[in-house]
Amino acid sequence: MAGSKSWNRRAFLRHSSLGLLAGALASPTRLVAAASRPVRLQGEFTPLRRNVGIYTERGGTIGWLLSDDGVVIVDSQFADTAENLADGLRDRGSENIDVLVNTHHHRDHTAGNGVLAPHARSIVAHARVPELQRAYEADEPQTYADTTFDREWSIAIGDETVRARHYVPAHTGADATVFFEEANVVHMGDLMFNRLYPFIDGPSGASVRGWIETLEAVMADHDAETLYVFGHASERFGVTGSREELGVQRDFLSAVLEAAEAGVRDGATADEVAEETVLEGFPDHEGPPERLATALRVAYDDASGAQ
Repeated sequence: MAGSKSWNRRAFLRHSSLGLLAGALASPTRLVAAASRPVRLQGEFTPLRRNVGIYTERGGTIGWLLSDDGVVIVDSQFADTAENLADGLRDRGSENIDVLVNTHHHRDHTAGNGVLAPHARSIVAHARVPELQRAYEADEPQTYADTTFDREWSIAIGDETVRARHYVPAHTGADATVFFEEANVVHMGDLMFNRLYPFIDGPSGASVRGWIETLEAVMADHDAETLYVFGHASERFGVTGSREELGVQRDFLSAVLEAAEAGVRDGATADEVAEETVLEGFPDHEGPPERLATALRVAYDDASGAQ
């Protein structure tokens, strides 16, 4: 892509390959040389397919595309972890970023925007994300997307096409998936809490029914070989997986909605429905009980037509 900034990406392919990268990054805490000084990186770069991979440290999983044609980053975690990510990109000859995509507005996905913004040509998000950032933590300094979309946005980076898509309100009112078409990798953001009780942000426009619809649409839009990246996951199951994991989360949310619908039919209040502490049939799911209570409350609103 043309631009006035200095792009030093060919050094990435010149000095490393993704295969060597995987071995060099086996330890999550290590010292590397960057800009002639030692930098301690706390997170881990993990290649997945072609030039696409993930960065894990603290907060929502970061996705990346690193090639001699360009750099795309998905989500930015927190300011300190974004600094570590930026150090790692510099070490790989990729100081500049073509696009930073935010999958939604929560701070563990956007608080690093301010750190990465000086290196990024553009920050992209769903049209409601800046509004929700302002409402969510109005007193915190934040950096907002300069490019927004309602339904879909895409960019070509060399032979890779990156496509962000919003379906309907789900985890929040403004979630997006990010699809790396040639790699056949979809970053789900917090539309996936793999085997964890999901956080459902009702005040930000979440919908349990919409989340189920979104997961079913994503599965229909992609093939059986698609690899998915999850915003959060149980350590036992991990932050990447297949269509099967999406089906498990859909079934969990369907059970939440069914429990809420049963409560509405029986004349129960939202508080009474939210007292449920265990959802039968999902022994692998874990997390704070209040997460399940919140999910049941949002589902109650869906079932009663309050939203």
